Amino acid sequence: MADVLPPAAILAGGLARRMGGGDKPLRAIAGRPLLAHVIERLQPQCGALALNANGDSARFESFGLPVIADDVQGFPGPLAGVLAAMDWATEQQPRAACVLTAPGDCPFLPRDLVARLHQARLDEHAEIAVAASGGHLHPVIALWPVAIRDALRAALIEDDIRKVERFTARYPRAVVEWPVTPFNPFFNANTPEDIAEAERIATGDQ
Repeated sequence: MADVLPPAAILAGGLARRMGGGDKPLRAIAGRPLLAHVIERLQPQCGALALNANGDSARFESFGLPVIADDVQGFPGPLAGVLAAMDWATEQQPRAACVLTAPGDCPFLPRDLVARLHQARLDEHAEIAVAASGGHLHPVIALWPVAIRDALRAALIEDDIRKVERFTARYPRAVVEWPVTPFNPFFNANTPEDIAEAERIATGDQ
């Protein structure tokens, strides 16, 4: 592992439109908000943890995390959150070469997420390491070098790049695959049916 555990930012900017609106990470499974499950999975793997969200930060106060907003206005989407995470990580852990990002609605993130992404960056001489499962890429679940934050800012502002994969295609990228049995560790809750499925998974999760 690296000399210092990388900082991580949970991206919680999306609205739960398919569940009637509001903050998806605040929806509950197994008696706790989705966000609480994400925090529990990530905290042991990271040197510092923050929440990327816009608007009134008071709604997340009970989680005890610093809340960082997008600082590039008019550029909604996950890349703006990734940039905010890089800026925050540079301030909080100057020795950390990378920052992890993950969404706030994935309650079953792997407990070896950081370790495997970090090793893949080293083994494949990659800049960015991205998680995958079942043959599907999860582009915001990634380990990013903070050294590219100026390039990301320019991509957002000058090149009008919004799609994560369009930006990551500019760099050597390692893709790390996780098995989807007994469940997909990157399962995310978008609909009421997903919440019900998450409840089912949570009852047997270890």
